[in-house]
Amino acid sequence: MVMRALVVTNMYPTPEHPSLGRFVADQVDALRRIEGLDVVVHSFHGGGIAAYARAARELRQRWRGERFDVVHAHFGLTAWPALAVKGEVHGVTLHGTDLSHPRSRAITLAALPWLGLVGAVSQELATQVPRWAARSRVEVLPCGVDVERFHPIDRGEARRALGLDPQARRLLFPADPARPEKRHDLAAALARHTGAALLTLGGIDPAEVPLYVNAADAVLVPSDREGFGLAVLEALACDVPVLATPHGIAPQALGGVDGTLCAPFSLTTWGAALAAVLASPDPRISGRASAERFSADAMAAELAAAWRRALAS
Repeated sequence: MVMRALVVTNMYPTPEHPSLGRFVADQVDALRRIEGLDVVVHSFHGGGIAAYARAARELRQRWRGERFDVVHAHFGLTAWPALAVKGEVHGVTLHGTDLSHPRSRAITLAALPWLGLVGAVSQELATQVPRWAARSRVEVLPCGVDVERFHPIDRGEARRALGLDPQARRLLFPADPARPEKRHDLAAALARHTGAALLTLGGIDPAEVPLYVNAADAVLVPSDREGFGLAVLEALACDVPVLATPHGIAPQALGGVDGTLCAPFSLTTWGAALAAVLASPDPRISGRASAERFSADAMAAELAAAWRRALAS
């Protein structure tokens, strides 16, 4: 029997913002590859109470008279307008800011008792949901990495495609430097410490991101917090060394992968680990197998299974 699902999200790519919610789009694509699922998407953009109220009206008008097996929201605040659509089960995936920002947290937690399925993108994030807020155990339901888009590319080839010096030592900070929790300042300090150039992904076309990952000698993720930490998996999928603080998926994904580091940031510790990486003319690791455990297809299968469990209960 076909299970019909509506995904409601305020994070989804548009021509103007192609990187917005790319991970949600990857999950939707993976869900649509699963036999027995019929998945449609309702996306909206904008922030503030007015945007969510407008989304609720749009959802009510667009899907009036229809009923889904599952209505699943991405981001805690989006759970509220998603309730405007009839479904056997309403669910949500929490991504991080919805629980870390005080006001968003209060609004998110108020929505959770109304939902039959509450998921978080990492175990670390799931522990931030108080027991009273969810009807049952909080599931760990990340979106996963697209291992087709992120794969090893010859470093020289990647640098030539980006117009970069093929010989220079280069590190990648895989985020927008304007996001303070990502700690560009720490990545910049480490780059100066090692004498390597630092690339960043602020404003980069998503189609070029795999080239940037493969062009780097190492990827730096010194974040103060991560909901999931997709950049760690993208580096692993490309067999590129990655150094990350122990947040989100990093402890689980990097465990046992030689040539990586998962530790609180320290210029001494990270500098020593990075020196070993930079000593190689073309540093690579065997990280792809670890990334594949958290591929978009594998994680979509986990979400579909969680939907079926919620419907059965």
